[in-house]
Amino acid sequence: MKTINDFNFENKKALIRVDFNVPLNEGFEVTDTTRIEAAKPTIIKVLEDGGSAVLMSHLGRPKGVQDEFSLQHIAATVSNILGVQVTFVSDCVGPEAEAAVDALNPGEVLLLENLRFYSEETQGDVGFAEKLSKLGDIYINDAFGTAHRAHASTTIVAQFFSGSKCFGSLLAKEIESIDKVLSSGQKPVTAVLGGSKVSSKITIIENILDKVDHLIIGGGMTYTFVKAQGGQIGDSICEDDKQELALEILKKAEAKGVKIHLPVDVLGADDFNNNANTKVVDVTAIPEGWQGLDAGPNTISNFHDVIMQSKTILWNGPLGVFEMENFAKGTIALGHSIAEATEKGAFSLVGGGDSVAAVKQFGFGDKVSYVSTGGGAMLESLEGKSLPGIEAIKS
Repeated sequence: MKTINDFNFENKKALIRVDFNVPLNEGFEVTDTTRIEAAKPTIIKVLEDGGSAVLMSHLGRPKGVQDEFSLQHIAATVSNILGVQVTFVSDCVGPEAEAAVDALNPGEVLLLENLRFYSEETQGDVGFAEKLSKLGDIYINDAFGTAHRAHASTTIVAQFFSGSKCFGSLLAKEIESIDKVLSSGQKPVTAVLGGSKVSSKITIIENILDKVDHLIIGGGMTYTFVKAQGGQIGDSICEDDKQELALEILKKAEAKGVKIHLPVDVLGADDFNNNANTKVVDVTAIPEGWQGLDAGPNTISNFHDVIMQSKTILWNGPLGVFEMENFAKGTIALGHSIAEATEKGAFSLVGGGDSVAAVKQFGFGDKVSYVSTGGGAMLESLEGKSLPGIEAIKS
């Protein structure tokens, strides 16, 4: 696996695929700079070697050229974060882009216009990828968030850089972190899977059952498992057509010696809103008209005990409706448990949109080992799929 550390970029122009698909407010200001900050180490390494950086990214899902999706809006923020003046060019291929690259001196950074202004980008067009390849001497993929797409800039372009392509530090860290969970991590390995639907996690569960010692199931998924085993779940969310599957998962886990941990009690509510009446109830005896919206105190305690004996931890999905303050306690408690285990030497990986949002919201970002930047790409990795953007660098 070649990374930026295998190259010296002196007098080289590095074409770097970054993931600057960041949220903007109505004034086109960046409201979350996480992805830009995550790309900084790779860009700085190129510049410190005496090379120059040509950055390419998409932003949103534009239909053709739309000013609201122009990367020009983020150029000043990128400059501030890098501590280097970033030049913007209003195209990503063709004469204007090529002239801007030609004018680039060592230590300078160029930001290309939104790749998705061209439909050829998402189509994985070879001709478009070849035009992109003219803009650099070495290709670096540092965009984990798009590594599961066979787009021109993430996958196809790599074929024009035989021997001079590598992973950026962010993408290398993502690969390494997922590998720790799936193969090289210290045992016991625990996966915490939350969220509302079993259906969205089936392939992950099936893939990781051979790799984990403990599987904690929480969130809305809980109730499909509980109902399948004959429990009363009141008005709680449930995928009735997945009950058989839930029983199969329990059987498979038992056969493989994986210990499954389900909630034993939940915080029930008589309505789906923050101000609903609440009470702690047994997870198998939720009254009609009530629904489970968070983990209960005994569940929180049980999960804490499992986490504290773990050496490798994957967290994907919240334990309750954490967006509502009154139903965030389980998710916050889990964050504290994982932070404590990490402090004592465990490796912890957090990934998937809601988990990452919870980690940021409750301030656990620097208390876990690694927070993944790519939701879909991480989930596909955990499902055991090979990601085209990663395979393109390895080949």
